Amino acid sequence: MQPSLISVLTRQFEDAAALCPPTDSSELATLAEVSDRLPDPRRVRGRRYRLGSLLGLCLVAVLGGARSLAQIARLAADLAPEVHDQLGLNRATPNASTLGRLLARLDGDTVDNAVGAWLARRATDPVDEPGRLTGLAVDGKTVRGSRTDGHAVHLLAAALHDSHTVIAQRQVAAKIRQL
Repeated sequence: MQPSLISVLTRQFEDAAALCPPTDSSELATLAEVSDRLPDPRRVRGRRYRLGSLLGLCLVAVLGGARSLAQIARLAADLAPEVHDQLGLNRATPNASTLGRLLARLDGDTVDNAVGAWLARRATDPVDEPGRLTGLAVDGKTVRGSRTDGHAVHLLAAALHDSHTVIAQRQVAAKIRQL
């Protein structure tokens, strides 16, 4: 029997406490700290960069308009030294093949869980009204450009109404058509 969406979301909120354990908003873990807690698929020998730093670099680059690994690597080479320090990178910058190997080996569901838990923790401020209900929207999307062997990737996401924050996302086998 497939788990219901409610049980998945309940588990997601429980996981948020494990991944982001602080108790008040001034102590919330940063996304880089949460990324560093992910299982690192790379061999220990030869690691030059922290996992959280590389994922942070990818995030900054994509938010800055990068659309390929080469563009991410170019942006990394052009970053100011202060930004390198804030990301936790040393002066040497990762090349596109390093980033490609890392991103290919990462488990997408694990990254989704960690980011969703971090966002859920950030979105639910402990000083909010204790009995207040939060609206939740669930929507599915087909990932553009993901079609291989005649099948596309379909994602189901849950977002909070008040903050428009996606707190959980799962790949589903097929798109469900409504009547």
